[in-house]
Amino acid sequence: MAKRAKEVVPSPLQLLSEGNFLFRGIATDLLEVHVPPGSLIQEKLYSSRPIYTAFRPDTSLDYLYAIVSGGPVITRSTPLDRVIALTYPGGCFGMRNLDFSYGVVSRSFPSLVEAYKTTDVIKIPLAAVQNLYQADQGFRDRYGQLFELREKFQYHLLNCSTYPPQAVASLLRALVYQERTLGHQPQTKGLFAFDLPVDLIARASQLNHRTVEQVLKGMVQVGLLAPVDTGDNSGDWVRVADPEGLKAVYGATRDKVSWWPLR
Repeated sequence: MAKRAKEVVPSPLQLLSEGNFLFRGIATDLLEVHVPPGSLIQEKLYSSRPIYTAFRPDTSLDYLYAIVSGGPVITRSTPLDRVIALTYPGGCFGMRNLDFSYGVVSRSFPSLVEAYKTTDVIKIPLAAVQNLYQADQGFRDRYGQLFELREKFQYHLLNCSTYPPQAVASLLRALVYQERTLGHQPQTKGLFAFDLPVDLIARASQLNHRTVEQVLKGMVQVGLLAPVDTGDNSGDWVRVADPEGLKAVYGATRDKVSWWPLR
């Protein structure tokens, strides 16, 4: 019997340059100069285990985290237990807690950062991030854009109403905007797919689980979301089929959302 060819495992540097928004398009030789391969740490983060507490006074992280697979990684505002950030593969987190660039002035209330599901990450030392920031204009632009996306994500959540269709639409619109800007989506047939359990939607939109389930069901019925994929054993995937229709719900008044039975 012929021997199977050994599977080529990409290096951490390859994973960053090929699959991460922040490192996209940077020449390999430039990366190798400013990000020594031996300085990168690959790590597996397990669900329900805190990674760090964000926004502690006078406290800086030593690494920027780049998500390779799994997730999402969430940030929860501790007093209200509300989800205020979700990061998926191809994105980064931790930049608002690095004593560098915009992180120096990015302050908020202490918030818990944790992997909602098992997540594979690459930890990039602060010194390497600083070196690339100084050496590459594209990196600087994308680094600033990550801060902008965080602010706009929270802006969507702050502008959601207590009316359930609008509250859920606010979160989905924030995710569509985020992943489209990062260049990760849409997928085939224009779908935006998110591993997004009902629990996360409920925490972000401040609704109970039953209400969220009913809103999602209504959105499927009117074509805003694609039907649940039978191959999804977890039942956690949400597929946005009509982003523009979702935008209309996000900006609508109660009287304009005819498919929601409760007033």
